[in-house]
Amino acid sequence: MYQLLRFFFDICLLKKGPQDFPASDWVFRLLILVCAFVDFLILILSSNVFYAVLQSFIEITLILVLAWIILYIANKRSRFQQTAGALLATDALISFMAFPAMALLLNDGGGLVFFVILLLMAWHWIVSGHIFSHALEKPFTFGLGVAFLYILVSMQVMGLLFPGAIVIE
Repeated sequence: MYQLLRFFFDICLLKKGPQDFPASDWVFRLLILVCAFVDFLILILSSNVFYAVLQSFIEITLILVLAWIILYIANKRSRFQQTAGALLATDALISFMAFPAMALLLNDGGGLVFFVILLLMAWHWIVSGHIFSHALEKPFTFGLGVAFLYILVSMQVMGLLFPGAIVIE
């Protein structure tokens, strides 16, 4: 388990790509559960259990559907499990690291905490761009563009489905 966690940290550090991800149904299912749990932990900070579970389910579904659409358009469907697995794992790791900052921000954490969250969001974008550039066999800048659209669509869908889900005063 430690080696798998270390592997996903290596993806977050841009040392490995999704092509190095083990094509295992068991690991893929485990990553869905882990990502859902981490999303739930963050979402429960600002909503009730029902909405946290619902939002977590929709976020996981968006990751899987958008990854499939992107790979389908690029005619790289065979890379779905590895790409989606890498996206799920890195999302869970970065979100887990953001948990303390989100808790502080929701409790009036201030500017430094907001800056840390912005850095983590930028890191998530870069890691997602890295994953997409490898999965699509395109330059890193292309992967960043795809990742930007991927994140933008995810945020828009979540914003439409859950308007005002996180209110920071």
